[in-house]
Amino acid sequence: MREWNNIKIIGVDHGYGNIKTANTVTPTGVTIYETEPIFSGNILEYSGMYYRIGEGHKEFIADKAMDEDYYILTLMAVARELNLSGIREAEVHLAAGLPLTWVRRQREEFRSYLLQNQEVTFRFNGKDYHIRFVGCSLFPQGYPAIANRLGDFRGTNLLADIGNGTMNILYINNKKAVESRCWTEKFGVNQCMFAARNAVLDSFGVKMEDAAIEQVLRYGTADIGKPYLDCITSVARRYVTDIFATLRRYEYNPDLMRLYIVGGGGCLVRNFGQYDESRVTILEDICATAKGYEYLAYARLRRKE
Repeated sequence: MREWNNIKIIGVDHGYGNIKTANTVTPTGVTIYETEPIFSGNILEYSGMYYRIGEGHKEFIADKAMDEDYYILTLMAVARELNLSGIREAEVHLAAGLPLTWVRRQREEFRSYLLQNQEVTFRFNGKDYHIRFVGCSLFPQGYPAIANRLGDFRGTNLLADIGNGTMNILYINNKKAVESRCWTEKFGVNQCMFAARNAVLDSFGVKMEDAAIEQVLRYGTADIGKPYLDCITSVARRYVTDIFATLRRYEYNPDLMRLYIVGGGGCLVRNFGQYDESRVTILEDICATAKGYEYLAYARLRRKE
């Protein structure tokens, strides 16, 4: 969270698997209740309804403004970030993003969606919040994660933002993003999860919990039997091979450019990929894009002074 003229600038990375702020990560699953749930924990009360947040992940949807859950997730994200500073009431400027090639088409609709209520009162985890939304800056996904380190870039660079639902690809030449050379592929980590789940089911006739598969993908191992681990590892290696094959379709050449990987998919490349570590940089911070949104929004607001 940043501050400008007493306004809190809060970056929210609306992922399909996790919603991130500069300092928090929460799975995107949302379950709605008409009455107060029996068990506490990550309960948001808003407009007479109860929402349990964080159990599982959302399915891919191309237009997030068509899914009311992302508004609830935004309120939760704002509350979690403010709570770290003990704040319950604030004027907030949101900073968020959309996939690279969709941002121009969906920008205004998504901004209206996020700002649908100027003032909002809700309760999260037993604490009351009163928020006044005063603005919203939207940026292309991926690029904000490296915006504050462009000074380190030399020559031709390729940025791959591998999220849960999509992979955004962008060329950065001589420290400048090349808008004519950016693409969005529906090729996120969720596809690897789905393939691993089906591979275990086909090979062993059992349904494995997603949490165990996620642990293998994130850390390269898990407390499961070796045959299951080998099965998931094989799927993950094929997925990473396909990542590099996709990048090569967009003229990626490791001898001629450096590759920067951001997003949750970076851990798969690290754990299961074969690459030249001197030519490939993996940004491990899953909150890097949310931090980048805040960095860019703050700079934009400062320029308007």
